Amino acid sequence: MKRSSVIRRAVLATAAVALVATGCTAQAAGPGGGARASGAPTASAPAPAGGGSTPPAASASSTPTPGGSASGGSDAKPSSPAPAPAAKVLMADGDENEQVRELQARLRQLDHFDRAPTGFYGSITGKAVSAFQKKRGLPATGSVDEATWQRLVGLSRKPTADELEPSTTNELDAPAAACMKGRVLCISKESRTLAWMIDGRVVSSMDVRFGSENTPTREGTFAVGWKAKDWTSTIYHTPMPYAMFFSGGQAVHYSSDFAARGYNGASHGCVNVRDRAKLAALFDQVKVGDKVVVHW
Repeated sequence: MKRSSVIRRAVLATAAVALVATGCTAQAAGPGGGARASGAPTASAPAPAGGGSTPPAASASSTPTPGGSASGGSDAKPSSPAPAPAAKVLMADGDENEQVRELQARLRQLDHFDRAPTGFYGSITGKAVSAFQKKRGLPATGSVDEATWQRLVGLSRKPTADELEPSTTNELDAPAAACMKGRVLCISKESRTLAWMIDGRVVSSMDVRFGSENTPTREGTFAVGWKAKDWTSTIYHTPMPYAMFFSGGQAVHYSSDFAARGYNGASHGCVNVRDRAKLAALFDQVKVGDKVVVHW
């Protein structure tokens, strides 16, 4: 009986060892690992001396503490200086006022602007400003900020009245015979000018632009049929300020496109003027019935 009891105890001990080994094999390796075998016991690590628990072993994928990394270094990005505030723009594309006229006159003094000031800030003015900025070591933005304006003022003088509103950029040619009597808008396709004449004397003059080959400006002697200070084309839906109609739908009127792009464009048959202030003054002087002569 004693020998049988010893053998029995040995068999039970062997079975217990086998059972513990099966439970460790079925244990999931960690989150996301294989599922734990159903009903399999879980092996527990022996408690260390002193009664404390054993922390899990550190792995390569340990999550770093805020502001640091697993290796103890910091991964915080170095602070960068705050960007400087953008310079305030005083004048830019699309502006139309007397300060723009002065800007153009000052640029013209320094050979950056090769036409009469119009008061309209378009692409031609923008290119002139950019050229001035490049030459003076300023950011070539093409628009005028305080630094650009102060540099320009320092290098130029206050424009005279004639510099602000010269008679015309284009030189007037000899007027047609039909222009020598009465009140006449004498318009020359040869010199691309309009001369407001009274009894053979030129009162004022300005640059003009005509229609393209597909929409030419008609030549001949006409009369102002009607006027409209604020008018929008019913065909092309574009503004035609200070319009003075002389031949059907053709009129003398201000064109912001002419002021901005010069002779790079063309009208749809009208006589475009690019100096709004000068045309506004002319509009007040011209009367319905006054003669219009378009000639070469």
